Amino acid sequence: MRRNPDFERIFKQFKRDVEREGIIREIKKKEFYEKPSQIRRRRKARKERRTPVR
Repeated sequence: MRRNPDFERIFKQFKRDVEREGIIREIKKKEFYEKPSQIRRRRKARKERRTPVR
């Protein structure tokens, strides 16, 4: 069975768009309950990684 080249191209574009929008990341993030303290800890760690050390 041969695949349709148009379908392949459209599917690749769809995957790229989904990745760019962060849809998969959101789904994975909401898959399990995360306690509020864990959310704060994760956000604080991300903020500390972004700030340059002087």
